Amino acid sequence: MPKKTPDDATPTPESSEVDGALGKGRPTPTRKEREAARKRPLVPDDRKAARQASRAELNAQRDRARLGMERGEERFLPLRDKGPQKKFVRDYVDARWNVGEILLPLMVLVILTYFIPNEYVAIYALAAVWGFLLIVVIDCIFLARTLRKKLAAKFGADKVEKVGWYAAMRAAQLRPLRLPKPQVKRGEFPA
Repeated sequence: MPKKTPDDATPTPESSEVDGALGKGRPTPTRKEREAARKRPLVPDDRKAARQASRAELNAQRDRARLGMERGEERFLPLRDKGPQKKFVRDYVDARWNVGEILLPLMVLVILTYFIPNEYVAIYALAAVWGFLLIVVIDCIFLARTLRKKLAAKFGADKVEKVGWYAAMRAAQLRPLRLPKPQVKRGEFPA
């Protein structure tokens, strides 16, 4: 391989061309000048207005997060609700009729029976609540087993998370009180 001579090398541009293309037209600011330009007072002049603006911004952020959580947006959900498996569980629980949804209104009725002077009514009502609670537990066990099978079929048996308790707690809540809000109607089971 022959050695390159200065004549073979690529030509360099003239210095006048480089000077015209580069440069910003003003001297680079010193560190002292940059720091002085960035200086702001630690306490704003109008502290009351600054506090109100800060509160308004914080309230706006909270509202965005609350609405995002209600809609089920992944970035606003707490860690326990994130992921495709948890979304599948939420949609499945929201699509079915759950026995646990009736538990809270039933307990309110039992409390009202304590105001009836006949003590046997309160005793029978309490026994009915315990019986109904047993039915709810059995329903939640079947729900957890069904979900485990469906998750294994959809995501693979080795990737199934423990979601039984998550599903049971969601199934025991009244539908309008669930967060994130139900995204599916009853009977619209996820595929």
